[in-house]
Amino acid sequence: MIINFSSKNFKQRCNLLARVEPGFKAILDLYGYPPLWSRPPAFATLIHIILEHQVSLASAKAAFDKLKNKIGIITPARLLRLSDSEMRSCYFSRQKMGYARDLAKAILSKKLVLKKLNSLSDEAIRVELKKVKGIGDWTVDVYLLFALQRADIFPLGDLAMIKALKEIKALPKDMSRMEILKMSQSWKPNRSIATMLLWHHYIKTRNIKL
Repeated sequence: MIINFSSKNFKQRCNLLARVEPGFKAILDLYGYPPLWSRPPAFATLIHIILEHQVSLASAKAAFDKLKNKIGIITPARLLRLSDSEMRSCYFSRQKMGYARDLAKAILSKKLVLKKLNSLSDEAIRVELKKVKGIGDWTVDVYLLFALQRADIFPLGDLAMIKALKEIKALPKDMSRMEILKMSQSWKPNRSIATMLLWHHYIKTRNIKL
């Protein structure tokens, strides 16, 4: 079953979570509703997410903007025309260079057709995207949440989200991911919105400028 969220029901879903989790109510009371973060379901979005892996959002944005300035619209064909030195000038590491090129080749060869993902379940999309080298669960989770607006995504690999959750619930620092996953079951089918609330807390408490 495919469950999406949208601007029409986003605040309602936030309010539902606030009724079942006091920490979420506290976030809403202190900071208001989080932005409804979204990105287009496109190749460029996946490149942006690859760039974000294990670096700051600001660093990834700088690399993404540099790439846009260099090639204009970010397409698989245009990216593949770049040399190693040109990609390095856009702040791609050697590893991320390889991941970006593998993704571009998968799309050009039609091994991966992004438009077809819209009709698939979350898990089926996960299987398809992870066939591409360098795309793991965190990348899939962010794409499902931002680009496809799937309502029940809970990115356990996202350190900011996990830190925020431990803060609002005063959880032990060494609490396992499986215990956190079990805790999140009471927020289904709105765990994407729970994640956005937690990011909102993380950003506001650290005065991060996006």
